[in-house]
Amino acid sequence: MKTELLEFENKHKLLEPTSTERVATLEAISEYTENFLGNIDTLPAFVNNVSEKAPFIQSINFEEQNTLNEVLKNIRLYIDTPGINPASGGHLGYIPGGGLFYGAVGDYLACITNRYAGVRFASPGAVLLEETVLNWMANLFGYSKNYGGTLTSGGSIANLTAIATARDAINLKAKDYHKAVIYTTQYAHHCLQKSIRILGMDDVQWREIECNNLYQMNVEELEKAINKDLNNGFLPWLLVASAGTTDVGAIDPLQQLSEISKKYNLWFHVDAAYGGFFILTNKGKQLLKGIEQADSIVADPHKGLFIPYGLGAVLIKNKKLLHKTHQYLANYMQDASTEKVDLSPADLSPELSRHFRALRLWLPLKIHGEKPFENYLNEKMQLATYCYQQLSNLPDVEVFNKPELSVFAFRFLHKELPLDKYNEKIQKAVMNDGRVFISSTRLNNCYVLRIAILSFRTHLSTIETALTVLDKSKKIAEDELYQELRNN
Repeated sequence: MKTELLEFENKHKLLEPTSTERVATLEAISEYTENFLGNIDTLPAFVNNVSEKAPFIQSINFEEQNTLNEVLKNIRLYIDTPGINPASGGHLGYIPGGGLFYGAVGDYLACITNRYAGVRFASPGAVLLEETVLNWMANLFGYSKNYGGTLTSGGSIANLTAIATARDAINLKAKDYHKAVIYTTQYAHHCLQKSIRILGMDDVQWREIECNNLYQMNVEELEKAINKDLNNGFLPWLLVASAGTTDVGAIDPLQQLSEISKKYNLWFHVDAAYGGFFILTNKGKQLLKGIEQADSIVADPHKGLFIPYGLGAVLIKNKKLLHKTHQYLANYMQDASTEKVDLSPADLSPELSRHFRALRLWLPLKIHGEKPFENYLNEKMQLATYCYQQLSNLPDVEVFNKPELSVFAFRFLHKELPLDKYNEKIQKAVMNDGRVFISSTRLNNCYVLRIAILSFRTHLSTIETALTVLDKSKKIAEDELYQELRNN
């Protein structure tokens, strides 16, 4: 048996590259990434060439070995070229993701060392580092003590974690779901509804409160709805405010909403996935006043802190409630449970197996310091204001909101052409051009275009390019629609 085991060992050493092989691999990877980053300013933000056939990528034949050069060639061709380039400063659609270099380095270190960050017993340093990052966030948002939190893959899981905690905070059971009421607006992120469905709470009552002309929740209408529900025997339960809606970047009146939540004993949740980290700026501190009163807060470092995709965060004001929802007991975890110290991330999260994702944020903060993040966020808000002003000055543009942060919506007007089709054609022409990427949404039942500025690589030259592309795309759209009308 020993002989057979040694034969297995020798065969399977192939999975452990030698030092020489590792160095050669890292050189090839470095050459690839340096080429990518070195050309990032000239690479298109969008390539409208999505092929359904990518034989090398799609092949399920893993019996053959391939060279790294062949693999990298196909990654570039089929993965890093088509579609949106999220690393580009020209990505002005949806909410742009980050991609900081030292964030990627943090991930590399985390993957190589493979620290298990779920249980303190297994890696006390990794858990301590995650707690440090969460403590920094909690301090930013005005939480002082007894709070808890966890790092997640993004805002969707962070919101799911918060809503599950809010449910258990009042011992809400399935038999009472039909009486429980959630209050939010039509501009709340769709992941909230998905969270409710995943939690098996489809029977809860969902109230979309009307907004004012700034697309913020109308406080008076909210209070009317709460009183109506109380009079009809319902259970007002959860108030969800947005701190930076996806559509227009609007911030609900957090201070007033916190007061209403206290008055009616509602769980006050603030979804600040997009807008939360603007609190690093003086303007953001003013706009986000009242967020410190929230029972739970969601913020995404892969948005406002420019970290690579895969990092969200949730903070809960009362750590005991977060633990109540996510605690567990298992015989095979008895070694870890003997540690009578602070709770581990696995005690405060849906995850037991978890990536050491804190390193991707901690490392850039340690290397760069906090100030550059504040400066970049200030730049993004000023760029949005500049772009808004330039478009507002055009006679054929209707702008739907002045950006509070760095997102606003607009559409082009035309005396003869149907506006929805006209603006849809413009958006498609922008995509075909590829130098920048913008997205669309619907406001007031109209098809509108969105500018979302949050990439750390977006600067004044990017916005000037975007304005040029929009002007060109407008002419293309007009010609196409007139041709269609003639053909019909």
